[in-house]
Amino acid sequence: MQIFDKGKIYNFMSIRWVMFALSGVLFFGSIALLFTKGLNYGIDFAGGTLIQVKYHDKDAPIDLIRQKFASNEILKNATITEFGSASEITIRYTTTSDSLGNNPGDFVADMLKGSGEFEIRRVDVVGPKIGSELRQKGIMAIAVSLILILVYIGIRFEWRFALAAIFSEIHDVVIVLGAISLLSIDVNLDTLAAVLTVLGYSLNDTIIIFDRIRERVRESKFIELFGVINESVSLTLSRTLMTSVTTLLAVITLFFYGGDMIHGFSTIMIIGILIGTLSSVFIAAPMLSWFRFSVEGYRALIAAKELRKKEKEKIRAMYEKGRL
Repeated sequence: MQIFDKGKIYNFMSIRWVMFALSGVLFFGSIALLFTKGLNYGIDFAGGTLIQVKYHDKDAPIDLIRQKFASNEILKNATITEFGSASEITIRYTTTSDSLGNNPGDFVADMLKGSGEFEIRRVDVVGPKIGSELRQKGIMAIAVSLILILVYIGIRFEWRFALAAIFSEIHDVVIVLGAISLLSIDVNLDTLAAVLTVLGYSLNDTIIIFDRIRERVRESKFIELFGVINESVSLTLSRTLMTSVTTLLAVITLFFYGGDMIHGFSTIMIIGILIGTLSSVFIAAPMLSWFRFSVEGYRALIAAKELRKKEKEKIRAMYEKGRL
């Protein structure tokens, strides 16, 4: 059973202004969130200590644990939250002090004595200097990725395609970061990996549509850009939907059954796949018109290149026959 008629051309560009408006709201809303609420940096980027505690005989007595930490002058600002189940918690703090000893796990275990039978399952310690360096390198990784994307598309296609793709990628990253801020997802190395994965996924969709646009510019009966875009997107629609749906199914499975360790990663991926798929069709493709991409001009450019190629081949053939 086919949901879409393979040979039919759908008029996607007829709703481009609606999608631009929706994207604008999400984009500028995300910027507002980033400036007002900001990002919740995790241990990886902010530095500090994370301790995971598992209670065996009962649910974790969070109120009692918070009282114990509140009475400690050094760790009174520690954050205690449930982790996956009521019997498991995480304790986070950014304080560094020699009085805590060399093993924060042992120090916390002493503090929690009398609260029940428990075990320390994980202790992560990141210094503030290392956290700052990781944060800077994370920002640099995203920036370098965008620059390389610009260069790659500029070489493979032309500068108008490259700029449209870059604006689309920036659009996707900002909205994903806004969602991270809104949902208070910890920004750590897993989060950075998810953002870079979304970049690659969105770029892959955009490249496929751009490649089909370049192909249809030569062969399409349409002389207007939006007609060529509608035709190109319609021809790649089945592939786009199959890829997006199958990827979403895998990520949604991780979201529900992967556990809290990758909950943030899977959440970002779900949002990123949806935004990336829509932006490839409704942001990157129609944005070509903003940079004055002309179907007739591109056809003339292709014809001129082919003419020069034939002239070079003709001169080479004459040279090989000794006529030059």
